[in-house]
Order: sequence, then structure tokens, then C-alpha cells
Amino acid sequence: MHDIKSLLRQAARPTIFLLTFIMICAFLARYLTHSETLSDYAREHPELAYGTKTPDDGSGSQSQDIKQDSDAEKPSTEEVKTPVSQTTPVSDQEKTGETAPTETPTDNDTPDKSSAYPDSNSADTEQGTESDDMTIQTDRTIYEEGFYYEPLTDTVKERITGISYPESGCTVPYEDLNYVGLLYIDFNGQEQIGELICNKAVAQDMVEIFYELYRNDYRLERVRLIDEYAGDDTASMADNNTSCFNYRVVDGTTNLSKHAYGLAIDVNPYYNPYVVFGRNSDGSDYISPPGSEIYADRGQSFPYKIDENDLCYRLFTEHGFTWGGNWNSTKDYQHFQKKLD
Repeated sequence: MHDIKSLLRQAARPTIFLLTFIMICAFLARYLTHSETLSDYAREHPELAYGTKTPDDGSGSQSQDIKQDSDAEKPSTEEVKTPVSQTTPVSDQEKTGETAPTETPTDNDTPDKSSAYPDSNSADTEQGTESDDMTIQTDRTIYEEGFYYEPLTDTVKERITGISYPESGCTVPYEDLNYVGLLYIDFNGQEQIGELICNKAVAQDMVEIFYELYRNDYRLERVRLIDEYAGDDTASMADNNTSCFNYRVVDGTTNLSKHAYGLAIDVNPYYNPYVVFGRNSDGSDYISPPGSEIYADRGQSFPYKIDENDLCYRLFTEHGFTWGGNWNSTKDYQHFQKKLD
């Protein structure tokens, strides 16, 4: 009996070993050689594969939305949204989640100089707009490229206040004045940028006149605000500067000049001086600015002389200005002024 049991045990050992070997091979074949089985395992055990829980849809089946790669660890676009500025309209592409293609600017998209000064013989007006920094842009009237006028900006007011525009006592409000931008040809034949401040009632006259002077190559040595000369009219004339507004009295009097209202302009003043006959104590003529005495003799011919044949004279008088060279006891050959109706 003992021998029979012993024989059975010896016979069973190879069988058990074979069965064990077969089971091990089956296990390895199941979990190591079949990729789909590994995927199934990942879906069945998401807490191990992805660190997440599989939502239960009630059917006992696993969700089909779980990604099989590293992207499953990244938040989806539904979970993280890019904030949209409230001031920026949301396009249809943004609403649907689509991305609009990036457009490469063409030459037509690039602003050029002509867009800043549109052709506008009728003096088109650019309406004021509100910029990103919430500052209000002033209205600018453009006559031709480089020739425009506009109300005084805060920057211009700061430049002139306390100089050509007194800090107190000035009877002319800022609102009555305009800043004029223009181009001119200097004594060297070079194009320059000039600026004037004048009464708004004559601003259109100024751009029209100076445009014609520029177009006809009329020479002006300088066209600057008199504030660059500390508001000193004599210093401005001595530098042959063409200027307009300056809140001051007429030289030698207590009467406000037309310059104080921005209704008068002095053109190339050094070559066209201010003359008062017999004003000096010795009975001689008073001539300003100093050094321009030779140009008080209008019988001689010299460059930059304004007379009734001069283009500058013709243009200003055509626009309703009167010329100081036609006065009687005083001659102001540089001076043109306009009387408002």
C-alpha cells in the first residue's frame, strides 16, 4: 500500500509541474504579449494607470474619453479657458473654439504718410476720437499734405502760457486760437516744417496762403512760435522769424496789437522792417529791428522784399488782409492783418 502511494506521488509531480508551467505561460501570454489586454487593464484600473476615477455611467462600462497617452494627464480645453477681454469682441471662431488663421499684413495694411494727410481741397475735418489711454484727440482740419490747423492742445498751451500767452490778464481765450502746421522753403532752398498760432477765424486763410507760397518756392527764413524767443518781438524780427500770435501792445504804445488777437502776421521781418517816421528824439526815423535800417529804403531792389508786386502781398490781400506798407505815418512792411466783420 505504501509503495502504491509512493508511486502515485512520484507520478503526480511531473503532472503538477507541467500544469504549473502551463498556467504561468498562459498568464504571461495574457498580460505581456497582448497589447489590447493591457489597454483593457488600464481602462479597468484608471486609478493605477492615470490617477483618476472612471465615471460610472450606470452601465458598468468604462468611459471611452480617457486618453491612452500622456495627454490624459493634461487638463482639457474645457477645464482651462483663456480669459477674454471685455473690451474685445469675441469672434465666431472664438465662440466655436476654432482658431482663425494668422494673416500676414500686406503693403496695403501699412499706414503711409498720405493717410495722415488725405487729399482734401475742401478742408476735410478729422473728428476727435477717444484713444486707448482715454485722452481726447482734438479736431484737425487738413488742407493739403503738411498743411493743417487745430485747436490748441494741452502741450501747446503749456508751451505758450506765461510767454506769448500771459498766465493772467489775457482777454483772448485759448478757444479763440488755432495751431497751424505748415511747410515752407527756407533761404537754402530746403523744405522745412513751420508752425504758427493764429485766431481760428483766419486759420483757413493761413493754410491756403502758405500752401501757395510753398508751391511757388517762396523763400521764408524761419517760421517758429515767438515763444522760442521768450515772446520778444524784437528778437524774433532780428532773427528774421515769421510769426503771428503774441499777446502784446503795439511798439511804443499801450494799445493791444492785432498780434494779441492772432489776427496779424509778420513775414521775413528783417528784410521788411517796421518804420515810424520822425519818432526818434533827433527827428530821425525809428526802424526796427536794429540792423535792418538799410532795408527801410524801399526804392532799392533786394531779395525777400515785400511790395505790391510780391506774391506774398497778393495772396494776403486776396484773402482780405491789409498791408502795413500802405500805412501813412508808419510803415510796417512785414505786417499783414485782418479785421473781423
